[in-house]
Amino acid sequence: MKNRRLEAILEIISETPVSTQEHLIKLLEERDIKATQATLSRDIQQLSLVKAKDENGIYRYMQTAAGIAEKSFFAEAVLSVDYALNTIVLKCRAGMAQGTCAAIDAVTHPGVVGTIAGDDTIFILVRTEADAKKLSKKFRSELFPGK
Repeated sequence: MKNRRLEAILEIISETPVSTQEHLIKLLEERDIKATQATLSRDIQQLSLVKAKDENGIYRYMQTAAGIAEKSFFAEAVLSVDYALNTIVLKCRAGMAQGTCAAIDAVTHPGVVGTIAGDDTIFILVRTEADAKKLSKKFRSELFPGK
């Protein structure tokens, strides 16, 4: 359901100028997708959407080019996600771990204490096993939708 909602949000903002969360909620409802304002706020943050002027001078939600590139790079680099206790392990393509780790560090993830990267492996230290489980699930849903 969440992946369907996120995909719908991206489709809507690419097709229609949307300047408020209320308008976006209405457009989602037209697609038979229900979302609360709080859920929508989290979705907007996860998708790295910004409110900016379009070519017509209208403020609207947009996905930044950097956000698109970062998500694409992340999806291309990471091969698997796993965790043990409070440590998340990302296996990456050879030579891509450090760049991917820098992208992870650029985004605030609750519970993350720190990261370290080698050539093809990233370790993410989080405060609790629950944090590891939650963040691992988030990474998997972004990287491997439908699995």
